[in-house]
Parts: sequence; structure tokens; C-alpha cells
Amino acid sequence: MIDLRSRVFAGTGASIATDVHVEKASLLMKGEDMESCVDWHFFRRLLFALGCGTLIVFGVGASEGGAADVHKTEFPTPFERSDGWDTATYESGMQYYAKLAGASQRVTVHTMGNTDSGQPLSIVLITDENHIEPADVSKDTRTVMLINNAIHPGESDGVDASMAFARDIVCDGEAYDKLLKDVIVAIIPFYNIGGALNRNSGTRANQNGPREYGFRGNGRNYDLNRDFLKCDTLNARSFAEVFHLLDPDFFIDTHVSNGADYQHVMTTSQSQKDKLGLSLGQYMHTKFEPMLFTAMSGAGYPTIPYVNAGGSPPENGFDQFLETPRYSTGFAGLFHAMGYMTETHMLKPYPQRVAATRVFFDAALTLLAKEGKHIQLLRQRDRSTYYQQEYVPIAWEVDRNHPARLEFHGYEASQVPSSVTGGTRLFYDRNKPFVRQIPYFNKYRVAESVKLPAGYLIPREWHTVIGLMKVNSVAMRVIKTPASVPAETYRIDNVKSRTTPYEGHFFHDAVELTTETEQIGLREGDVVVPIDQDRARYVVEALEPKAMDSLFRWNRFDSVLQQKEYFSPYVFEKTAEKLLAENRALREAFNSRKQADVEFASDRRAQLNFLYKRSKNYEKSHRRYPIARLLSLPD
Repeated sequence: MIDLRSRVFAGTGASIATDVHVEKASLLMKGEDMESCVDWHFFRRLLFALGCGTLIVFGVGASEGGAADVHKTEFPTPFERSDGWDTATYESGMQYYAKLAGASQRVTVHTMGNTDSGQPLSIVLITDENHIEPADVSKDTRTVMLINNAIHPGESDGVDASMAFARDIVCDGEAYDKLLKDVIVAIIPFYNIGGALNRNSGTRANQNGPREYGFRGNGRNYDLNRDFLKCDTLNARSFAEVFHLLDPDFFIDTHVSNGADYQHVMTTSQSQKDKLGLSLGQYMHTKFEPMLFTAMSGAGYPTIPYVNAGGSPPENGFDQFLETPRYSTGFAGLFHAMGYMTETHMLKPYPQRVAATRVFFDAALTLLAKEGKHIQLLRQRDRSTYYQQEYVPIAWEVDRNHPARLEFHGYEASQVPSSVTGGTRLFYDRNKPFVRQIPYFNKYRVAESVKLPAGYLIPREWHTVIGLMKVNSVAMRVIKTPASVPAETYRIDNVKSRTTPYEGHFFHDAVELTTETEQIGLREGDVVVPIDQDRARYVVEALEPKAMDSLFRWNRFDSVLQQKEYFSPYVFEKTAEKLLAENRALREAFNSRKQADVEFASDRRAQLNFLYKRSKNYEKSHRRYPIARLLSLPD
């Protein structure tokens, strides 16, 4: 058996057994041509082990040469056929999976819903010899691992890593057969198909390869990693269909980082432990992640959380990135699934980034085979625990009073003169590497919570919202017989919105509400969403206006913010006189406002509007949030 400690690729902190491989790895780090400087078979022969002693040898199988080399000759990926600096196109990638599926019963390619590009979303399922349909995956007792690629097609590391991963699972029975008895692997080869088709070689200005790649925005210029909750695109709707069919226990979304320079090849933006919460959040933080990062480090890729430094030197410390439900991993968390975005470092050579991503896949698969049953148990426990709570959080903020310590492998940073601007610029000196313990603010506290209602009422007119509930497999009940139930309703007192478009919207950054309790009528065709269901967390964080990525914040209900009927002052003046004469409480409130507010006292229109909004003439629907919180469910 090869010594794992000496035969790992020379990533950050890794060691190579022979001087020749040290020299080749050094050339690779400098971005030299792969074909001329690296034994490519050695490079793909990355090894790692988990504490349980399980060994995966990817690329050439558990033994060097032999049948595995034949498989590599038969099924080389587009990345492998190049010198390591080219990524697969959408067409070549899909052709590759079709060829693999034609050669093995373990691999099936399934066409799902449409995307904005006009091309359908596809998923690849890899199992043992027992063929399975997408609709049956969530019913299977095995753990489900879902990998999503090319959400930002310029960050293509996962595209190429996934093809080799799929091929080796199929071809290397000695390494993978046992794992497939416990885990189903699902891969989305290209999520942002429109962006993948829009190839160029310039838009990733800060990235070291590949030569050519896709574009971040999709065919309608949406960033799909901001669309999971609001679902503006066909991509997001089709993804939701896939996600709920598979019900993954573990979700990986492949990316490349932007920002600071440091030694780490791999970082991850994972489910925030306090936001994921309950049993799963604690388990992920204290058990799963330490094992995962230990495996990555053992393979020569010391992995840390995403370096969320915001342009400052990371050694000063940074906050953990909070993945709200607009993001893929935040969306996964709504359904009690652990999510990791792999974030390889943009300045590392492309072949090295692909290799690190591939190692992450193997580490996750091996760990899931060991821990999957326990993860499934925690997921189901958290699903039922969530809707039995009295209060649930809907917003979080970083707690800067309790930083953790993080071992960070960085470079000394300084401000140096800029020959371009005449000012100064941030400079990382790669001749001065360091390893330090730095502050890491990974504790979040609840900033906003709500008391759980018995359910929510969605009026029949809001079919777009009902449609999103259906897309996310939410259990609903359509009212057949009119009824009356007690409920809480919100009045929207104030919103603070962005002044420039963000992902096709003017997002509401701040929301102020007043809560009113009343009897409301349920009409035939209205929809009731009970809270005692597995989708409860999605329902709450989509429908509660103050939730961090609520549908309200994404402008789904903005029509209620616009007043439709008004008054003419010369006509309403008589009505105002009558209101003041007949309503003593209104008269006192009106006079108090005039005495306390000089501007109001001098503004005739504002005074009449004050009275108008307290009259029967004022439309009740203005600024009334249409979704009601039901205090009891109808019979």
C-alpha cells in the first residue's frame, strides 16, 4: 500500500516523497504547462484515508495500472484528454455521461424540467447494480449525495471533477462497490446551461484557468445562486423538482472563490451551524466537519471555511458566511439537509483545483457511507422537532463576542504603492508564508423569531405563491366549504428598499410590521398550509415577511404596497368635517398630531390623508399583507 503521508499532491502543506515530484509540483504551482512538467498519471493518483481506515485511490483504482488504466483509456474525460487546462463544454460533458451510461448499468442520465436556455436540466444517478428512477430515490433507504455543478460556469472545477468521479465509481469496483451499497450519488452536470453555452476567456479576470469557460449569468443574466428561494428562473424551478425527488441527505455545490490570497487550495462555505440548528447543526459542527476536514488535510489539502474577509487581510479574522435561502446551501437547509459549497482558490492552477474538488467528493462519499444512517435519523428528528416548537428563528446576526480560533495558512499582507492609481494596493507576499491561529466568528445568534401559527392562509388570487408551494412539494389543503377562523394578519408599516436593481428586484432590506388579530373568512378555493409537515421551515421562511429571504422581501407582494384609490381634497373636506364631529377619539388624535408635529400642522394634504386613512373610504387592502397566520385550522 502506498504511504498516504508521502504520496499526496503538493498542495498547501502537503509533502511529496521524491525530489522529482517536488520539483514538478512546484512548477505546477507556478502555472507551468501540465503536459511538460507533471507526470499526469501521478497527479491523478491522489490518495486519502479517513480515520476509519477506508482507503480510496482515485484515477487508477486501488492498484496501480491494470484494468483501471484500461478504463481511463476507454473513458478519458475532456479535461484528461487536454493538458489539464481545458474544461468540458456542455455538449462534450453530456456526451461523456451518455457514453458512460451506455457502458454501465450503474449510470443513468435523466432529463428533468426545462431551463431558461431552452435545454432541459439533466441529472446523473450512480448506484450499485440495482437501477433506480429519480422518483424512487427519496424512498430508498440509502444515503443520497447530490452534487451540483456549473451554477457559475466560469467556476468549472466541479464539472471536470464530477466526470472523473463518475467514471471511477463505475470502473473501480474494488474501491467503490461497498460504498454504493450505502450511498446513491446524484450529479447535476451543468445547472446553468445558458451560462455554460456562453463561453469566453476573459470574464474570470482573477482566475488561474481554465483557458475558456462559461459565463456567471444565465441566459437571462440571473445569478442562479441567488434564485433558490424566489424562483425567478426555470432553472430554479427544475432544481426544486430534482431536489425534492431526491431529498438529498448531503448537498455539494461546486465553486471557485474570489478575494484574498492564501495557501489553502480548498475552502468551503457550509451550512451555518446555528442557522441549520437543532440536532443536525450541532452534529455537523462537532462531528461530521472535523472528520471531513481531517480527510482533506490527510490528502494534502488542509481545508478551512470560506475566507469571508471582505478585502481585508484574513489574518485579522473574519465572519463565517451566512448562507440565507437565496443560496443553494441555504435552500438545502430549509429541508434539513447539510450543504457545502466547495470554494477552491482562484489563484491556484486549474488542475490543482480540479484535483482538490475531486478529493472532496471522495472524502464526502466515504464519510457518508459510514455516517449516513445517523444523518438520516437526525434529519427526520429535526423535521418533526421544528414544527413542534413554540417559536422559531427567521433571522440571525453574527455574535462577535465569542470568536473561535482557526488555523490559517496565509501570506504576509501589506499596502504597497500602486503604479496605476498613485495610491496604495493590498499585496500578498508569497515569499512570506505563515501558519497562524486567527479569530473566526462562526457563532450566530437569533435576531428575529416568530411564534408558529397552526398554518397559513394563501388567498386563491395569489396563484404565483401557491405555485411556489407546489414546486417545493408543500402539503396544502384547498378550501371547499367557506369557514371563519381566528387569525393574525400583518399591516406593513414601512419598508426600506434598495435603490438599484439586484437580481431583477428592488430587495426590501428592512420591513416594519403591525400585527392584528381578527376573524377571517376562508373562501372556496383559498389554500391552507398546515404547519405540521416536513416542509414547515420552507413555509415559514418563505411566507414570514421579516424572514431574511422571504418572498415579501423579493417583491412578490409589492402590489399591496400601492394605493389604488385616492380622494380629491375639495370633495373630501366635507367628509373630514363630519368625521371629526362624530368621532371624538379621532378628533383628539388629530388635534394631538397637529400640536406635536409642526410639519403636519402646516400640510393640508397630510391632514386630510390622516383622516382619509381612518375612514371607511380607505381601501383595506393597502399595505395589508395578504397571507394570514391561522391560529386554528378549519374543520
